[in-house]
Amino acid sequence: MSDSTSPHFSTVALDVDSTLCSIEGIDWLAERRGIDIATQVAILTDRAMRGEVPLEEVYGLRLSIVRPRREDVDALGHAYIETIAPGAVDTIAKWKSRGVTVILLSSAIRHAVLRLAQHVGLGPDEVHAVDVKFDAIGAWGGFDGSSPLVTTMGKRNIIAGLDLPRPIIGVGDGSTDL
Repeated sequence: MSDSTSPHFSTVALDVDSTLCSIEGIDWLAERRGIDIATQVAILTDRAMRGEVPLEEVYGLRLSIVRPRREDVDALGHAYIETIAPGAVDTIAKWKSRGVTVILLSSAIRHAVLRLAQHVGLGPDEVHAVDVKFDAIGAWGGFDGSSPLVTTMGKRNIIAGLDLPRPIIGVGDGSTDL
């Protein structure tokens, strides 16, 4: 990768919510529950993204307020695809064709992010997001509270623990992406 059009990075770690896609997934899910829940969750999201409160203080709280069902999370996956940044699919394909490793690194719900990953040409091993559980009829069953991605330093810790080609560029929108 020595020509002048080659990138100066070997890995790109892309956030999903409000970065690769124009929506904030938890806020989108909350809107499906009505204005009161949407407002409550949006305030918590905003405070966490600005670094006013640690993500670990609001992550589980937001999900316990919203309690998304399996069909909500499926719909979120479609919404991610509908709101993807213009040119993102082609850019990711171009990076990959030049040997750049691309991963999705997000505190979003893994199930929804996997649908987006497939759309942009990435596989499940290139997705780092939070697993959730549903019961037999699709009702909310909880999330993986042990995931580093539900903490303020989670993305940094995931990157540090992966054997990714360097240099790495991270693209995100909030304090957890710093």
